Amino acid sequence: MSTRIENRRQLDEKAEAMKKIMADRMGGLQPGDHSHITILCCAGTGCSAGGSQSNLALFEQLVKEHHLEDTVTVSRTGCFGLCQKGPITAVYPDRIFYTHVDNDAVRRIFNEHILQGMPVQDLEMHDVDPQGNKVYGLENIRFYQKQMRIALRNCGVIDPQNIDEYIATGGYRALCTVLSEMTPQQVIDVVKASGLRGRGGAGFPTGKKWQFEKDQKDSEKYVICNADEGDPGAFMDRSILEGDPHCVLEGLAIMAYAVGAHHGYIYVRAEYPIAVQRLRIAIQQAEDYGFLGRNIFSSGFDFDLEIRLGAGAFVCGEETALIASIEGKRGMPSPKPPFPAVHGVWGKPTSINNVETLANVAQIIDKGAAWYASIGTADSKGTKVFALGGKICNTGLVEVPMGTTLREIIFDIGGGCPNGKKFKAVQTGGPSGGCLTEAELDTPIDYGSLQKAGSMMGSGGMIVLDEDNCMVDVARFYMDFICDESCGKCTPCRVGTKRLLEMLTSITEGRAALDTLVEMEDLCHEIKDTALCGLGQTAPNPILSSLSRFRKEYEAHVMDKRCPAHVCKDLLVYSIDPEKCHACSLCARNCPVHAISGVPAKQPFRIDTSKCIRCGTCINTCRFGAVERK
Repeated sequence: MSTRIENRRQLDEKAEAMKKIMADRMGGLQPGDHSHITILCCAGTGCSAGGSQSNLALFEQLVKEHHLEDTVTVSRTGCFGLCQKGPITAVYPDRIFYTHVDNDAVRRIFNEHILQGMPVQDLEMHDVDPQGNKVYGLENIRFYQKQMRIALRNCGVIDPQNIDEYIATGGYRALCTVLSEMTPQQVIDVVKASGLRGRGGAGFPTGKKWQFEKDQKDSEKYVICNADEGDPGAFMDRSILEGDPHCVLEGLAIMAYAVGAHHGYIYVRAEYPIAVQRLRIAIQQAEDYGFLGRNIFSSGFDFDLEIRLGAGAFVCGEETALIASIEGKRGMPSPKPPFPAVHGVWGKPTSINNVETLANVAQIIDKGAAWYASIGTADSKGTKVFALGGKICNTGLVEVPMGTTLREIIFDIGGGCPNGKKFKAVQTGGPSGGCLTEAELDTPIDYGSLQKAGSMMGSGGMIVLDEDNCMVDVARFYMDFICDESCGKCTPCRVGTKRLLEMLTSITEGRAALDTLVEMEDLCHEIKDTALCGLGQTAPNPILSSLSRFRKEYEAHVMDKRCPAHVCKDLLVYSIDPEKCHACSLCARNCPVHAISGVPAKQPFRIDTSKCIRCGTCINTCRFGAVERK
């Protein structure tokens, strides 16, 4: 590790030296110039689970065997975003991305591309044009065309465990500027002018939050990074911490200087082992360079950080519950006011921002408030990262300017629903959000527009549903999650959500009446009006939004005892069409409860509905489409 960096000159020298080393990735080398090659293997959670660490080790082995250490660098990096295609490997300066890479693919890439200069086209990331022809090159991949990366700018570009590579991309330059040229109030004024709002869900103006804490007269203050990402299907913060942890540390240090804090916490869930490991490495590196600790950049400003691990409680994403957990108490929310900016951790003024919010801060200082404010819409500036999942062709992380429509994200970037299925709805905002239908696809994504449409931005989860999804079952899934995660402190959430789950279960099992829908809707409004914290108050949203948009689907469950999407098992009836049955006995031989009988090759088979457990094995094994599900 190099010596402490004391000033801007030393920082610039380090950055310039690293830019030369990273010329292949920084645009200093042109595609086809193989004077130096970098092989980047995605080492995020998704690709690691698919074997990318083994790919990385094999690339390193092959480089050593061929004595290419001086001309070929093998490195880990963060998430490229297109998780559907993982494990992903990128080769620079050719800017070629290889998908679904395994050890066999590694050998082909090395032998053909690295040694012979011939890209392996059948492994290369590609798209399909309107005529059905394959097109190559990142500039032609629709998944990336409409994205604008600010928070994710270094993910998939740098080694997250190498602070020098972060410095080469301009890292810690903003912190140096702040400490050497700006007052705390000037920093807050820039953040205010940028229009940055909290990306954790509520969308509160970041500069305004910082101002509240700065104005407190207490000499002891704290800052916290909320990395307790709990929404089902959300992994934005995890990917930033895994791919670019230093941008979060830099944002936290700037925040601390602005509000007058000298100690901070990063509250991250223990289920993110890779993120935690890279945070620890980043903090140690930043301390060694003097970017954390005492007298940072010889400014007289001191700031230190520590990591606190959470046990995965969804409610700890709420500010006051998170503070209680840091203090060693049970993670339960407290009434507000007082707000954390006045009475936070250890009873002292505290500002809390989530990972994505902090990832924007250094860029705002570097490029200016006007630059950031020019992106997005009137009340929602900048970009937003979404975890795109569910029934979508291109699952993964996307970062788009505010104001991009749902249609653009789901169909242009996400590629629409797979297997020709019809789009049905999209759930935004996780358990606290709501579902939007085809009628709302042209809604611009910003805080106000989504709320007006009946949903919310949330932290950035975006789950796409197709015609095979049952909206009652989706609402029941979210309510089951809420019940498990309720801290139990207030009766509306502890008891009310459990009662809502019971009602939804009765609907999916065919035991409900029309009155159940009325009672359920009334209870939803009672919980929204009386729950203690924001998580409890928004818990009924998935029910209310799906009930308002898909009431006929709810009524079919209640009145006809039928699930139109054929999802709710207790409402399904399986039968065999004798005209289509070939009496092959395949369904009977595979039925786990022996509910199917008939005479092979002579008599059509039939299902005894009193024995049938509705597992679907028969419909999956029948080769003639004779099994019907109603």
